[in-house]
Amino acid sequence: MEENNESSVIQEPRKKTVKWLWWIIYAVAVQIVVFLAVYFWFLNYADSPGPLAFEQKTKVVIPPGSSLGVIQQLLAEQKIVNPDMRFDLLARKMGVDQQLRAGEYFFSGPVSPRQVLAKLAKGDVILHPVTIPEGVNIYQLADILTEKCQVDRRHFLDLVTDPDFIKKTGMAGESLEGYLFPDTYHFVHSQDEGKIIKMMMDRFSQVYDELLAALPGAPSMTRHQVVILASIVEKETGMAKERPVIAAVFLNRLRKKMFLQADPTVIYGLKKFDGNLTRRDLRNPTPYNTYQRKGLPAGPICNPGREALAAVLHPAEEDYLYFVSRNDGSHYFSKSLTEHNRAVYRFQK
Repeated sequence: MEENNESSVIQEPRKKTVKWLWWIIYAVAVQIVVFLAVYFWFLNYADSPGPLAFEQKTKVVIPPGSSLGVIQQLLAEQKIVNPDMRFDLLARKMGVDQQLRAGEYFFSGPVSPRQVLAKLAKGDVILHPVTIPEGVNIYQLADILTEKCQVDRRHFLDLVTDPDFIKKTGMAGESLEGYLFPDTYHFVHSQDEGKIIKMMMDRFSQVYDELLAALPGAPSMTRHQVVILASIVEKETGMAKERPVIAAVFLNRLRKKMFLQADPTVIYGLKKFDGNLTRRDLRNPTPYNTYQRKGLPAGPICNPGREALAAVLHPAEEDYLYFVSRNDGSHYFSKSLTEHNRAVYRFQK
């Protein structure tokens, strides 16, 4: 009897130990089941297509500085994602909650929240092609950018005429007129004005360096002088074949220390121009009036294109000193004032 009692005493703790082990196993199993349920609940949301219809195409604009909550609200309003607390959790799990970029996005058909967040983190925004014509000045350029990609016109003009900003670009002068290269660019919605300016200036430097590389030697003018004269050539003719001849006329006049007498420079220096250039305007002594000021005007009068810059760097070998419009887009060139006056009478009077 004593041995049986001793055996019972030993087995009792063992039973309790086994019981506790079963409870632990049960608790762990419950936690695993709960974890898997939550995981698949979360995973199902992350990779399930949103409410956008298969053939539906939607555009959404994320303003700069938008919080994660605001972004989810905007997406939900456009039926790109369902409003759900898991959107915030998914963004944090993906590590993109602080990396979602502002801009204009395009969604076509159902997309999962994971795909949406990846797109916003990558900054896969809509790019708008904007063509800047040759010969536009900074004010016309500001109008184009305001219309095409919703920039702040006033801020853009403030930057291109701000001495501190100009200095940071490595340039000098009162404005960046002449260095905002005309070309086709791809901008995002509400593109940062400073980035636009840098993009256009970088393009100018690229083109100008290419033109310099094609020269047999160093140019006889500084880069700024080339840009000023190219801007005048750009405004004087739209015919590509005439640009090197127009450039030659002005270079010949500069060598002879003659007034350039270029109407576009006078117009640029006027505060208001109604389309009719008067004798009074020609007598107005502005820094851009080349009827009153010898040499080049104070600065560029527009943003010249590649052909105008090339014309100044590679002018035609001509002795012309004058030209007058034929009223058909072309010009008549003369070597003497007598010949020029006859041409003026013939084509203008």
